[in-house]
Amino acid sequence: MSDREGHSGAGPSDEDLSLPKATVAKMISELLPPEVTCAKETRDLVIECCVEFIHLISSEANEICEQESKKTIAPEHIIAALKRLGFDSFTTEVEDVLKDHKQQQKDREKKADKIKDSGLTPEELMAKQEELFAASRARFAQPQGQQQPSAET
Repeated sequence: MSDREGHSGAGPSDEDLSLPKATVAKMISELLPPEVTCAKETRDLVIECCVEFIHLISSEANEICEQESKKTIAPEHIIAALKRLGFDSFTTEVEDVLKDHKQQQKDREKKADKIKDSGLTPEELMAKQEELFAASRARFAQPQGQQQPSAET
């Protein structure tokens, strides 16, 4: 029995310290050639290795954060931790993912602002949404081959 299996304290359980098995299985199958399969024990080992890697990076990033007298681990701390631990080759991809994430956040904010700036009340927005749903259901309910005339004709 491992240390974690017998753990009964208030800390996180093994289940809390894992990754979604279906997600990991999908990632593994996408990376392997079609003729190669992966045993369940192997997938579980990959998950444990991933969790351990996350612990390693998080601990190192936390140390860097504390050295800078910060209370929140920032993406820059993760990148510095990767470099400090010898994973320099990962940093370019991590920085690219971070840039993409920041852009997605900006796009979400713009979308939220567009709704807020529409000048419509929440009730009016809800009514508009219901109209769109009703129109979609009507199109879906029509028998195949019968197209509703478009507004252009």
